Amino acid sequence: MKATNPGPNHAGSRSEPGRRKRKHEHDASRSSRRDSSRSGKQRRTSGGDGTRRWVCSPRDASIYKSKFTIVSYNILGVRNVSNHSDLYHRVSPENLKWDHRKRRIRKELNRYNPSIICFQEVDRFDDLTDLLRKDGYVGVHKARTGDASDGCAIFWKEEQFALLHQEDIEYRKYGLRDNVAQLCMLKTCHNYSTVSTSKDANSEVAEFTPSQTLLVGNIHVLFNPNRGDVKLGQIRLLLDRAFTMSQQWGNSPVVICGDFNSTPQSAVHHFLSSPELDILLYDRKKISGQIELPAGQVSFSTQSIASRSRFGMPKLLKYRWSQEEIHLAGGSRECTCLKNPLKLLSAYQGVPGHQNTRDCSGEPLATSYHSKFMGTVDYIWHSAALVPLRVVETLPIKCLKSLGGLPSEKWGSDHLSLVCELAFIDDANHANSPLCSKISA
Repeated sequence: MKATNPGPNHAGSRSEPGRRKRKHEHDASRSSRRDSSRSGKQRRTSGGDGTRRWVCSPRDASIYKSKFTIVSYNILGVRNVSNHSDLYHRVSPENLKWDHRKRRIRKELNRYNPSIICFQEVDRFDDLTDLLRKDGYVGVHKARTGDASDGCAIFWKEEQFALLHQEDIEYRKYGLRDNVAQLCMLKTCHNYSTVSTSKDANSEVAEFTPSQTLLVGNIHVLFNPNRGDVKLGQIRLLLDRAFTMSQQWGNSPVVICGDFNSTPQSAVHHFLSSPELDILLYDRKKISGQIELPAGQVSFSTQSIASRSRFGMPKLLKYRWSQEEIHLAGGSRECTCLKNPLKLLSAYQGVPGHQNTRDCSGEPLATSYHSKFMGTVDYIWHSAALVPLRVVETLPIKCLKSLGGLPSEKWGSDHLSLVCELAFIDDANHANSPLCSKISA
């Protein structure tokens, strides 16, 4: 993701659709290796010392046995560092070197010990494979088409998951640029899960539970702020294909990670979290929350949509889209109302955070920071069959400003990783079912 902005935006983008109030309807839990107890103790959050900490949902989730941690991480392509050197003029040359950054990235990931990792801007897949193999990961990579050298990669811990099926989306085949997306159907291995066995949350044992399938999606959406039609088309195709695959594999739970190059209050975000989107209610060039400036730079709007109508404009206003733009966004020249077949929820919105790291909607204030942009474009989305138990908070704005930009001595990319522990709801339902209780008795 290469965004530019004349100055930091403390609340992420504020653009088209109205603020979406997320209902915290999931059970969420105390989970292993947590930072604090949930019983009346103050929640620890990321602080000004540059430390990122787990923050847990306040509701008990001891009933959940099958859990996994997933990371979404745009790791800044090596070629992009040289192609966009103006974005990193405040960053030490040493901190931009790949050999330095890859060690920082691995060190960070080891702290979270994720089961699944979704990378974007991967142009050193062999390096990542060699590094992560030492930690028990295997993965698949899909390079962008055309002249671009980077792509997406999904890794998973081989002792925890096995790959059942893989599909890649080359958007070039649909006239939607050279971006790509990945879909991997995974299955939990050896009926393995970790559960807390005492009041000490760090005490864990393996427990046998029924195997679960999980569909993992990974995408890096087109950056160009003027091409909202292409952005929507890319996301629409991924959602449609993910829904079909989920149905083919017994209504498998879905988690989708990525750099969506769209801000939390944008129409793109609204589409991901809603059943449908009428594209004629939006200006194509502002649909992702981005605004192109006369100088050719790009800024994210700082205007809060709270002061505007629900759709960010007079309700009767309709924007003009060409037939070609409608076709790219909706898949046909007649489709102006895009459908989202997946009922997706944002993982970070599902775990209450602190005001110094979250915006009014519950999304992080900033997931990316360089000399011309500070804001949120990265997300972890999940279906209702999964519940977020805890997330790793991002960094406060004040802390990010003190760094002067990313990457830094501690952080290996111009994006911050998103980290979430999720649990399978069906597993909890099974554990509490009358049949299960009778068998246990």
